[in-house]
Amino acid sequence: MIKIKTLFSFLLITGLIGVVLAVLIVAGGYFYLKPGLPDVERLRDIQLQTPLRIYSQDAKLIAEFGEKRRTPIDYEQIPERFIQAILAAEDSRFFDHPGVDIKGLARAAFQLVSTGRIQTGGSTITMQVAKNYFLTRERTFVRKFSEILLALQIEQELTKEEILELYVNKIYLGNRAYGIQAAANVYYGRDIDELTLAELAMIAGLPKAPSAFNPLANPERALERRNWILSRMRDLGFIEEEAFEVALQAPVSAEYYGSDIELSAPYAAEMVRAELQQQYGDRIYTDGFRAYTTLDSTQQAAANQALVDGLLAYERRHGYRGPEKQLPDPADREALLAALAETPNYGSLVPAVVLAVEEQQAQLLLAGGSEALLAWEGMSWARPYIDQNRRGPEPKTAADILAPGDLVRVRLTEEGMQLNQVPTVQGALTALSPRDGAIRALVGGFNFAHSKFNRVTQGTRQPGSNFKPFIYSAALANGFTPATLINDAPVVFEDSQLESQWRPENYSRKFYGPTRLREALYKSRNLVSIRILRRIGIRPALGFVEQFGFDPARLPANLSLALGSADVTPLELATGYATFANQGFKVDPYLIARVEDVDGSVLYQAEPATVCDGCRRVPVETTMAAASEATVSLAESGEATEGDAGAETDAEASASGELVTTLPLAPRIVDPQTVYLINNIMQDVIKRGTGRKAKQLGRSDLAGKTGTTNDQKDAWFSGFNQNLVASVWVGFDQPKSLGRREFGSTAALPIWIDFMEKALAETPETPLIPPEGIVSVRIDPKTGLLAAPGQDDAIFEVFREGEVPEKSAVAEAAVGEQINPEQLF
Repeated sequence: MIKIKTLFSFLLITGLIGVVLAVLIVAGGYFYLKPGLPDVERLRDIQLQTPLRIYSQDAKLIAEFGEKRRTPIDYEQIPERFIQAILAAEDSRFFDHPGVDIKGLARAAFQLVSTGRIQTGGSTITMQVAKNYFLTRERTFVRKFSEILLALQIEQELTKEEILELYVNKIYLGNRAYGIQAAANVYYGRDIDELTLAELAMIAGLPKAPSAFNPLANPERALERRNWILSRMRDLGFIEEEAFEVALQAPVSAEYYGSDIELSAPYAAEMVRAELQQQYGDRIYTDGFRAYTTLDSTQQAAANQALVDGLLAYERRHGYRGPEKQLPDPADREALLAALAETPNYGSLVPAVVLAVEEQQAQLLLAGGSEALLAWEGMSWARPYIDQNRRGPEPKTAADILAPGDLVRVRLTEEGMQLNQVPTVQGALTALSPRDGAIRALVGGFNFAHSKFNRVTQGTRQPGSNFKPFIYSAALANGFTPATLINDAPVVFEDSQLESQWRPENYSRKFYGPTRLREALYKSRNLVSIRILRRIGIRPALGFVEQFGFDPARLPANLSLALGSADVTPLELATGYATFANQGFKVDPYLIARVEDVDGSVLYQAEPATVCDGCRRVPVETTMAAASEATVSLAESGEATEGDAGAETDAEASASGELVTTLPLAPRIVDPQTVYLINNIMQDVIKRGTGRKAKQLGRSDLAGKTGTTNDQKDAWFSGFNQNLVASVWVGFDQPKSLGRREFGSTAALPIWIDFMEKALAETPETPLIPPEGIVSVRIDPKTGLLAAPGQDDAIFEVFREGEVPEKSAVAEAAVGEQINPEQLF
């Protein structure tokens, strides 16, 4: 008995000593580690790494830039079923323990001993928050002890809801998805609150092992993990048996969904990224910036479609260049699929391999293993390409075009599957709001993945006749009228800036004699344009043209300027044409409307110079104080377009009726009468000139000009109404002829038409209204002088007041057989 008491005393004392030692060790560890532990209060202001997101003006996602896909959500946005699922999977006693769960640790130890695996884990959600936000992933006692201490501190500082919110936004869930909202988007293409119970349980199974339990990489193990979580939810009373059985039968439906891009505008997105990176540095990729552009989603989509369709149409006009490659063994399906997997898609052009060829059809293998039939209607266009001007004979059978093993490109259209090819030709399209320069659409090439070179902003090319309206405007501002006669006749110039002798000619190589200025522009007469520039003077003309925003260093100081020998970008041309569209004001193009941080605070707001004729600019507070019930917005007065991001119209009528605005005012660079006259003439380009194809749009408010450079190396069309201006360029990156039958009217104009048809579909016509000082009179079309009373062939022409022509001996001599070029310019 004494021995038993002695043993008991020994064990009691030993136990007490052990407890004291344990307490001392814990206390010592606490006091040793406490000074080095981070301040958990920082969790309230933690900034999660969130990618830069770029949106259109109507908030459609264009691009994401950043390593981590993450969309933080608030606790209130977490579905209750997901909270139950994650608690069942990770920490069922989360709302009961103080940050460390002794029972959970014991349960994990028991699972390890009994099954060799830990399913529920020993770490609480709070401990995981401590580890994910503050600690490294090294497996040491010191780190684990620090994790426990931090978890206890976190529970003292934050509510359970705040802790869970931090957890679901931080955790890595595979495939670059951080947080449950990103995971829902990546695996199911929907938001977290749109997922089924089975899908929520699948995501809840990912934190433990994002790779091992990944439904894409390991669907069987992911299903096992999901079903275990569902059973835990049932056992914990979170779901009923019926809901459990339904969810248990659900198949693994996860697929990979890339960034939820709603609008394709990669060239514009890269412009935004580069500008923001220069302004804010690399933090744009992690700090959750949101950039809203001026792009209109309808117009951008129309631009994408129009440019691709136009370039593919050019390819079909010039013949089929053959397959991209010939695969050696058409019977080796595995090798064919591997080749397809390695071949990128370029927009709507997808790779396919020819399996078999019949009389007038072919069997194709597509990526993923599906097969398709290519009918004769989809390939009969494919005459062999010889060069830009020649094609081979028309094919009679599919074997004249295709052979088994050919790796080709196809495109699914409304007419069915079409054989195509990646274009060697390139193009660009951009559209602006004439009111403030907001870029509404921008496509820098056929496909961004194929070529990242942005031809809208980086590609300087000669505009050809597309530049003539700027020269003719200078003439109209300096005494010329639409009826001024200029001699279209051969001429030789001696110009030290050019060759020793320069003999320019019209494209037709014909000469038409005395020609009215209006007719010379809409028929694009080169010799008349040169004579006009010569009469104005090169220096005065350059000074006038530079006002439109062209780089003086790229404007030639010689007579070739009249034929568009300057080097310009499509964006510069569109900006210049915006002055015609807005009745004479200089606007600058801009793409970024505003930038917000992750909390929605505005870091940048565009304040573009805006057209507001007759407005006075005043400070914001002054405008608000002076506002009356008679407030009138620019949109109501027809000077704005709906949805102008970053430059919301705030023009108001003051008490005296004067329009005031807080926006910078666009300066007038061309007088209203000159702009009206040049616009009226450019409307004739579409009514009866080189842009006649645009009449199919059925609108009377359109104006523009074609352009083709020497040897058809560049094809252009720029056109507008008062709401929108757009420029299109088509050509090769390494300049060479597009072909002798390719012009601005055949290669570029159809693209512009397709774009404008959709871009202006909901826009009413805006008639060109003459300003004060413009009169219309009847003239003789041959002389440009006033018509005689009762003259049958007389036409109406518009003039400035004071410039209406009168009959004169010089003019009468001008229509005789002997022409004096000096008298007729």
